[in-house]
Amino acid sequence: MQPIKIDQSLLKSFAKYTKTDTKKATIQIINSFLPFVGLWILMYISLDYSYWITFGLGIVNAFFLVRIFIIQHDCGHRTFLSSTKARNVVGYVCSLFSTIPYHYWAKSHHLHHAHNGQLEMRDIGDINTLTVAEYKALSLWGKLKYRLFRSWLVMFVLGPLYYVLIHNRLPLIKLDVFKNEKWRLWLNNAVLVILFVVLGYFLGWAKFLLTHLTVVSIFSVIAIWFFYVQHQHEEAYKQWRDKWDYLTAALRGSTYYKVPGVFNWLTGNIGIHHIHHLNPAIPNYNLSLALKENPWVNDYTTILGFWESLKLASNKLWDESQQKMITFREYRALKKADLI
Repeated sequence: MQPIKIDQSLLKSFAKYTKTDTKKATIQIINSFLPFVGLWILMYISLDYSYWITFGLGIVNAFFLVRIFIIQHDCGHRTFLSSTKARNVVGYVCSLFSTIPYHYWAKSHHLHHAHNGQLEMRDIGDINTLTVAEYKALSLWGKLKYRLFRSWLVMFVLGPLYYVLIHNRLPLIKLDVFKNEKWRLWLNNAVLVILFVVLGYFLGWAKFLLTHLTVVSIFSVIAIWFFYVQHQHEEAYKQWRDKWDYLTAALRGSTYYKVPGVFNWLTGNIGIHHIHHLNPAIPNYNLSLALKENPWVNDYTTILGFWESLKLASNKLWDESQQKMITFREYRALKKADLI
C-alpha cells in the first residue's frame, strides 16, 4: 500500500482547531456530569421498583459516561482546557467516574497514537489482531484460543468488562517509560476503593454496586465497540514498522463513524476518528468544525454508518497479501484454494 501524500499546507491548517475554548469546555462538563448524576440517582431509586427500569436508564446513562470519558481522553491528550492544572484535575475526576485510570491510560493511549497500525505494537492500546501467516502457524489449541478471543461474546461483552474493571487496575505494560506510572495507577486504585467503600457504606452496598456496575458495564461495551469500529474495518492499515507511515495510518487506519447527531454528541465526536488521529490535540468540541471545513479528508478514509459497522464484527485476521481484514470464512477459502 502506497503512503498517502498530502500538501503540507492542508495538514498545517488543522492547527487552528487545536485552540481550546474554556466556555465550550465548561458547558460540556456541565451537560455531561449533571445528566449523569441525575440519571444515576434515578437508577438508584428505580431499584426499589424494577431492575429493568434501572437497566434501561443505565443504557442512556452509559452514553453520558462515554461523554465524560471523552473529556478525560481529551485531557490526557493535553487539550480540552488550556490550563495544565485544571486539565489534570478535570481528567482525574472523570477517571473516578469511568474507573479508567487517568495518567496510566493516557500514556498508553499516546503510544497507540504514535504507533497506530504498527504490527509490532498491537498489544498496547489496540485490539490484538493476528496476521494470516501468524494464525496459520498456530497449533490447534492456539487457533482455538484466538477464535474464542475474537468471538462476539468475548470481544463485545466479557472483554469490555475485563478491560475496564480488571485490566486497567494492573500495571501490565512492561516498557521502561511506564515505570514512573505504576505508583499513580496503584494510587488511583486506592482512591477508587476508598470512594467505593464510602459510597457503599452510606448508600448500601447492594444498591450502590448494582447501580454503578450496571452503568459502567454498559459503558465498557459501548466504548470497546466504538474503538473496534475505528480500527478493525476491512480496508484498515496495518504495517510493520519499516514500512509504516503516520499519515496513512491516521487516515486509512481510522474510520469516520457517521452516526446520528445525538450519538455523535453523546460520544464526544469520537466517531470523527480520522481527524482525531490526524491531530489528537484537537479537542472533541472542535472536531465537527474541522470536518465541515475540510471535507477532503473523507476521500482517504472509510466512512461507516451504524448498520454497515455491524459487519465489522466478522473481521478476524489481517491479510498482508491483500492488505485488508478478512473473516475466518475467507481464511478457510484462501486455504482451500492453496493461496496461503
